[in-house]
Amino acid sequence: MITKELKFPFYVRVTFFLVGLSALLTMLYIAQGIIVPILFAVIIAILLHPFVNFLLKLKINRIVAILIALTITSLAILALGALLVSQISRFSDSWPVLVDKFAGIMKETINWVSEYFDIEPHKIHDWITKTRGELININSTVIGQTLMSVGSGLVVLFLIPVYVFLILYYQPLLIGFVHKLFSQDNQKQVSEVIGQTKKLIQRYLVGLVIEAVMVAILDTTALLILGIDYAILLGILGALLNVIPYIGGLVAVAMPMIIAIATKSTAWYALYVLAAYYFIQLVDNNYIVPKIVASKVKINALFSIIAVIAGNALWGIPGMFLSLPLLAILKLIFDNIESMKPWGFLLGDTMTPLLTIKPILKKFKIKQRE
Repeated sequence: MITKELKFPFYVRVTFFLVGLSALLTMLYIAQGIIVPILFAVIIAILLHPFVNFLLKLKINRIVAILIALTITSLAILALGALLVSQISRFSDSWPVLVDKFAGIMKETINWVSEYFDIEPHKIHDWITKTRGELININSTVIGQTLMSVGSGLVVLFLIPVYVFLILYYQPLLIGFVHKLFSQDNQKQVSEVIGQTKKLIQRYLVGLVIEAVMVAILDTTALLILGIDYAILLGILGALLNVIPYIGGLVAVAMPMIIAIATKSTAWYALYVLAAYYFIQLVDNNYIVPKIVASKVKINALFSIIAVIAGNALWGIPGMFLSLPLLAILKLIFDNIESMKPWGFLLGDTMTPLLTIKPILKKFKIKQRE
C-alpha cells in the first residue's frame, strides 16, 4: 500500500496556524484564573527547588523539607507585604494634600500658559476643579474597589502555596511524565535538555530576585538622600516595575518625579530624581544584569516590549510580570532543541547595547590622566 504525504499550499498552512493561535489565546484568556496562579506557582517552585534538594541531602523528609522552604518564603513575602501596606496606608492618608499641592502647581502653570499664549483660562480652571474633586474621591471610592478586588484575589493567592507544595512534591512524577513522552532512544537527550534548562532557569530567576533587591536598595537610598517622601514605597515599587522591561522603568521613574514636584519647593528635585534613576539604570544594565542575572538569557528589546504588551492584553498586570520570565524560559528551551534554535536566536540579543557606561568611564579616566 502506497501512502502519499499531503502537502497543503502556503495560504492553507498560514490559515491553520492563525486559527490555532487564535484558539490558544482564547483558551488562555478564558482560563486565566486557573493558569496565572499555576504559572506563578511553577516559577516559585523552580526557585525553591535547589533549597528543597539541599534539605533532602540532609536526610530531611520530603514533605517537611517542602514545608520548611514554603514557610521561609511565606514569612519573607508577608514581611514585604506588611512593609508595603504600612507605606501605602501612610501615602493614602496624605493623598488629599498631594492632590491640593499638585492642583496648585497645575493652576500656576496654566495661568502662565494662558497669559503667554492668550488663551482663556476659565475652562481649564473648571476642568482642574472637577479633576481635583475626582482625584480626592479616589481615596474612598477607587481604593475601596481596589481593596475588594484584592480581597477576591487573596482567595486565588492562597492557592499558590498549595500549588507550589504539590509541584515540588510530585516533581519526580512530572519529570517521569516528560521522559515517557519520548522514545527510549531519545532519553539521554531529554535528560540533558531538562537538566540544562532547569539549571539555567533557576540561575535566571534567582538572579532576577537578587537584581530586584539591589535595585530596590539603590532606588530607596537615592530617594532618601534627595529627601523625597515615601522613599521606601517608591523604591520597592520601582524595583518591582523594573522586572517589566522598558515600560516598567518609565513608570518607576515617573512616580517619584511626580511626588517630588508635588512636595518640594522647586521642580529641580524631579530632575535630580531623573538623573539618579538614569544612573541606576546604567549600573543595572551594565553591571547587575550581566554579573547577577544569567548572561546566557538575553531577550532583545523588540520581543520584550511585544511580550509585555501581549501579557497585559491577555492577563492584565500579572501578565506583564509573567511575560519576561516566560519568554526567557521559552528561549532557554528553544536554545536546547536543535530544530528550535533559530527561534531562540530570533528572541536573543546579539546587538550592541543602546546604553553603556563603559565609554563614559574610559573618557573619565583619560581626562584624569591628562
